[in-house]
Amino acid sequence: MMIEDLRTIAMLDWLENDLLLTINDCALASSDASFRRYFRVKTPEGSFVIMDAPPEKEQLAPFIRIANLMANAQLHVPAIFQQNLVDGFLLLEDLGSQNLLDKINNHNADSLYQPAFDSLFNLQTKTQLANSNLPRYDQALLERELDIFEEWFLGQYLDIEIPVSLWQSVRSLLINSALEQPITCVHRDYHSRNLMVLNNNGLGVIDFQDAVIGPITYDLVSLLRDCYIDWDVEQVERWMTAYYQRLQQAELIQCELSQFKRWFDLMGMQRHLKAIGIFSRLNFRDSKPNYLDDIPRTLNYVTTQAAAYPELAEFSAFLNEYVLPAL
Repeated sequence: MMIEDLRTIAMLDWLENDLLLTINDCALASSDASFRRYFRVKTPEGSFVIMDAPPEKEQLAPFIRIANLMANAQLHVPAIFQQNLVDGFLLLEDLGSQNLLDKINNHNADSLYQPAFDSLFNLQTKTQLANSNLPRYDQALLERELDIFEEWFLGQYLDIEIPVSLWQSVRSLLINSALEQPITCVHRDYHSRNLMVLNNNGLGVIDFQDAVIGPITYDLVSLLRDCYIDWDVEQVERWMTAYYQRLQQAELIQCELSQFKRWFDLMGMQRHLKAIGIFSRLNFRDSKPNYLDDIPRTLNYVTTQAAAYPELAEFSAFLNEYVLPAL
């Protein structure tokens, strides 16, 4: 059993003295890019996961509300068995320790991605947006996310500046493309590390507490142009096209494939610029340097799409002349 800090002691006290659970083993299961931690506890009743979310840093209410929203949309999210909102603990269903990234490869990608597409489709078609209280992925939020790239990656990490007029044109292009898309429920971090492979070969969905109402391509490009694993361009195009056809049949979109692909590409760039900034911030502010390893792959997505669109030619040149040599 691991007892290393006051919050762990408080968590065990809640489990043993309030919930009357017998703890046979307790170990840190994971931590993420936030202040949350997850512990796996073994009891005679089975294995559970405890979310440790310090109340001064993280709020449990959005997680609980969105978990219910997604469960009602037929996504397999962790069941919430017990809540301690005062101290910031949740007793959750244990979805196991194997995520999609651990298991997926070129041979099984089609079969493993299928339930990921199915869960995403349920999220987009069955989530009750009315009265959901989900925030909008609006212009202000999109701008704040892009600012993270400029401040933490260009400024803090590389110590270079982007011309103001160039950055404004890039921001406007990406934000306008995002805001003109049909809207749906957006998980906002739908990728291989947040999809858990279950014993029945289904997928569990985690880390959904930042969900919003926003662009229909966001989660799809997050999944297919994953910051933690990449695929051949032709493979991504095939998956994207198949999902586009599914959305068309459901009458969620009415655009041509070329328009959908443009949305997909530019939405991906917005996400990847934000992610690069966050990876840099995690290193400098939060002392989590491992995320720097994911910058080259994520930046490659950006440079590839910048080179593909004439409107981004100047940005492409900036990346090639200043950013890549500085890494």
